[in-house]
Amino acid sequence: MAQEDVFKKIVSHCKEYGFVFPSSEIYDGLSAVYDYGQMGVELKNNIKKYWWDSMTLLHENIVGIDAAIFMHPTVWKASGHVDAFNDPLIDNKDSKKRYRADTLIEDYLAKLDEKIDKEIKKAAKRFGDNFDEKKFRETNPRVIEHQKHRDEVHERYKKAMNENDFTELRQLIIDCNIVCPVSGTCNWTEIRQFNLMFATEMGSTSDGAMKVYLRPETAQGIFVNFLNVQKTGRMKIPFGIAQIGKAFRNEIVARQFIFRMREFEQMEMQFFVTPGDEMKWFNYWKNLRMKWHLALGFNKENYRFHDHDKLAHYANAATDIEFNMPFGFKEVEGIHSRTDFDLSQHEKYSGKKMQYFDPELNQSYTPYVIETSIGLDRMFLSVISAAYCEEILEGGEMRVVLKIPPALAPVKLAVLPLVRKDGLPEKAQEIMKISKFNFTCQYDEKDSIGRRYRRQDAIGTPYCVTVDHQTLEDNTVTIRERDTMKQERVLIPDVEKEIIAKTDMKNLLKMLAE
Repeated sequence: MAQEDVFKKIVSHCKEYGFVFPSSEIYDGLSAVYDYGQMGVELKNNIKKYWWDSMTLLHENIVGIDAAIFMHPTVWKASGHVDAFNDPLIDNKDSKKRYRADTLIEDYLAKLDEKIDKEIKKAAKRFGDNFDEKKFRETNPRVIEHQKHRDEVHERYKKAMNENDFTELRQLIIDCNIVCPVSGTCNWTEIRQFNLMFATEMGSTSDGAMKVYLRPETAQGIFVNFLNVQKTGRMKIPFGIAQIGKAFRNEIVARQFIFRMREFEQMEMQFFVTPGDEMKWFNYWKNLRMKWHLALGFNKENYRFHDHDKLAHYANAATDIEFNMPFGFKEVEGIHSRTDFDLSQHEKYSGKKMQYFDPELNQSYTPYVIETSIGLDRMFLSVISAAYCEEILEGGEMRVVLKIPPALAPVKLAVLPLVRKDGLPEKAQEIMKISKFNFTCQYDEKDSIGRRYRRQDAIGTPYCVTVDHQTLEDNTVTIRERDTMKQERVLIPDVEKEIIAKTDMKNLLKMLAE
């Protein structure tokens, strides 16, 4: 099945089963704004908990805060967002559609990579165990040609981005014959800058109102509270401050479902270190964050690091963790070495000292910062995309199942009476009363047991308990496992213990602590 078709099915599935709805849908929706439904909010909360606990429980030197969305406007002047938080915008004159120029070129580079990978996969299939990929890359004419062109485009792109040379950036789009997906033409306007911040006013009267911004990132709330947390928590460097919260960006091209939205949620941690130690900690967090993703059990080939071609003005090192979405490898998390830029800027603009006194060195200095920043909505999409599966069963029946890691699943256990009589519903409700204090449960007695299993498969419920007539005889129930569909009989007093053992978040956290 084409990846584009898979993506459409995932989007449809998310709405049909209560994961994600278009916002304000009864009024025809609002572009690139979405609401999380009853299943989506549970999955989202579980992802948050996995991230939060992995930061604050597994590291004694990381604490959390929850900073306000509204901040003093000078914060964004100091951070550089007022002057430099821009995307390169380009329009197609025929379709009147607007695009990010850098995204057009990055998509073109991705297509060249796909051509090379296709040639390699064909050769690997043809030669089998005797295939030498390195030699093939060095000798195959088509691969050499594609790679040479890719390297040339990449070098021009990197140079143009680092020099903010929009004339060269536009020329590269034209030279590569990158066309508008809608009109199919290369009739482009000049590139211009577009600031992404939403502005509003705070105050009771128009004369006395102050211009403020909806925060475009959550990190600055951590930086302005650096000394508050350090002093009240008696924190010693190295230490980190974590935060989960909403951010807002007026994206030029908001697309690909919840991947790029105008209102989104971030999970960020800023780790303050001694100057000179930043690269050691950058590599530490780079590897640990990849381990966090891989612990979910999805194919490791779905993940990769992507080092930045253009570093942000505050960074001396940056890499992304990319996940293979249905529309290609895309950034889910960024790890950045932000140097001392943020604290130094806030010290400069506020006039307040933002330094740390190190008792071991007996001196004060401005700490350097390693940032890990993960888009919660993108993480949500990566989990759904990796979990979505269509299976053909014996007899030709197809089932759609979300193979969500049990610890993240919206519903951990479904309790199903085989029939709605003979005392089975009452027995099932007894199990519900016992279990609901430990994990999210769902009771369902409508339709055949097969249909109920399929509904639970579709929302990713890892375990179903079926109460049948044998239950009344020996106090046992059937536990059905989602992925294998295998069933086993278990005593009712053991159900709670079994499900806790199999769905506990500790299972993931222990893998990170190894």
